[in-house]
Amino acid sequence: MSEETNNNSGKAPRKQQRRSIVTQNKLLEAAVEAFSENGFNGTSTRDIAERAGVHHPLITYHFKNKDQLWRAAVDKEIRKFRKLLYGSFENHTDACPKARMSSIVRDYVYFAKQQPAMHKVLVQEAHFPNERLDWLIETHLKPLFDPVFALIEELQELGVAPKGNAKLLFNMIRLSSGGLLALGNELRASSDIDVDSHETLDEIADMIITVFLPGEVRNKA
Repeated sequence: MSEETNNNSGKAPRKQQRRSIVTQNKLLEAAVEAFSENGFNGTSTRDIAERAGVHHPLITYHFKNKDQLWRAAVDKEIRKFRKLLYGSFENHTDACPKARMSSIVRDYVYFAKQQPAMHKVLVQEAHFPNERLDWLIETHLKPLFDPVFALIEELQELGVAPKGNAKLLFNMIRLSSGGLLALGNELRASSDIDVDSHETLDEIADMIITVFLPGEVRNKA
């Protein structure tokens, strides 16, 4: 076999692989959007294929079934948030606990605006117990939340955060950003709040920090 033949034989698979990756990404983006709007049971694979602009049989080719597609789509979205959260931790390791938590709040507010589908999917699945919710909690939410629970407890001990159940407090903070921004269309119409504005997003973060982290870290004498 000539060198030219070898080169040509290598090009087609690479090109096909790139097309396959593009198709998968289209399906994942369309899936998380559809699942966030209509829930798992209310979403059909044909709807996802139409949104993605691909042939319906490609869903089973790439993901086997709807459940596998749901898990892959959700996994991709939450990995984005995990990367953001861990990056926030790493970038503020030398900061005081309140500054670290404040940075997480701000990052979460902006992420919730950029990726509203993630919070909407969580709301859809939380309506009733199911295997997808169990998988989501064990695979992603518990490992993701545990470090933040510990930070909240530290802030409570320092008098920065209110006393009480640290896990409940964290979820109140989380829902005050993600839940609020998931209602963006309603807020715009009912309250004239522009959630597309950076000023509004900054104000949301500032208010969350003021309400839930009212104290200050005192320097040790």
